[in-house]
Amino acid sequence: MAGAPPLLEVAANSVASALAAQEGGAGRVELCAALELGGVTPSYAEIATARDKLAIPLYVLVRPRGGDFLYNDFECEVMLRDIETCVALGCEGVVLGVLDAQGRVDPARCRPLVAAAGPLGVTFHRAFDMVHDQAQALEAVVALGCERVLTSGAQASAVDGAERIRALLAQAAGRVTIMPGAGVHARNLAALARATGANEFHASAKQQLPSQMRHRQPGLEDMATGEWRSDAAEVRAMVMVLQSLATDAGTRPP
Repeated sequence: MAGAPPLLEVAANSVASALAAQEGGAGRVELCAALELGGVTPSYAEIATARDKLAIPLYVLVRPRGGDFLYNDFECEVMLRDIETCVALGCEGVVLGVLDAQGRVDPARCRPLVAAAGPLGVTFHRAFDMVHDQAQALEAVVALGCERVLTSGAQASAVDGAERIRALLAQAAGRVTIMPGAGVHARNLAALARATGANEFHASAKQQLPSQMRHRQPGLEDMATGEWRSDAAEVRAMVMVLQSLATDAGTRPP
């Protein structure tokens, strides 16, 4: 891995997860809510609090709902206003994506969102994995001016999509960063890095914490199951893997 050092971005579903990501050595946080839905936009207060407490770059997922990525006018207006909020709060970037009904990147919907981001970085999220033709979609994303694409190579996990991710990275040729994500953890990160040649990686590094409630209502146990939170130890393990790969690359003879 030549050039910039490898970077781990953590999908954090709360301020606590964002701080755990920072503690573990993550290079960037993608703040979201409802990871069980694939992530949606977090609240204003969550964004503001995370921005106040984090020293590393904060990107915010801008997605009005779960489900598909075909959005109507009202949903696009909501996304536009969420992006304006991120700009006002001093976030470093936003994460977005809109498709049309034929499974193509929708430039008419995406352009105003990218323009609203202004100086903020823009990542095109895993809507990219739902397109009809990823090679064609990559050119559309580049034309929009996005700096990064998050992708599993249109597979259930980035490991399964490693060959496609490597091809996308070759096609991108430095015009946009290709960041593998989905099913990434410390045990498979080294193999994924070698298989794809990527330099940035995305993971939630989450674990389920038990509820601290002493009282449990009979018959409603599913309402006191604890929370999912990014784990600083898992983040740290992944960062150590990337550091080891960078060291190996630096000591390898040309």
